[in-house]
Amino acid sequence: MPTVLRIGSCRFHFYSDEMGEPPHIHVETSDGECKYWLDPIRLARNKGIPPHVVREIEKLVFKHQGLFREKYNEFHNI
Repeated sequence: MPTVLRIGSCRFHFYSDEMGEPPHIHVETSDGECKYWLDPIRLARNKGIPPHVVREIEKLVFKHQGLFREKYNEFHNI
């Protein structure tokens, strides 16, 4: 589960066994974990992260979408 980026308490990462899914990023915080599809960007799942934090994470996903796509493709040899 390679970490792509850390910002504050957020750890942006991938799981290695999810190649059958569209490009996405997982975000882990002290409250839980959420998952965002990258194209188009939208929340796929949220487990325990408060809505106001999810909105802040979404802003970060938009800001770093290019990096996440690049690292996702690199990691999964796409």
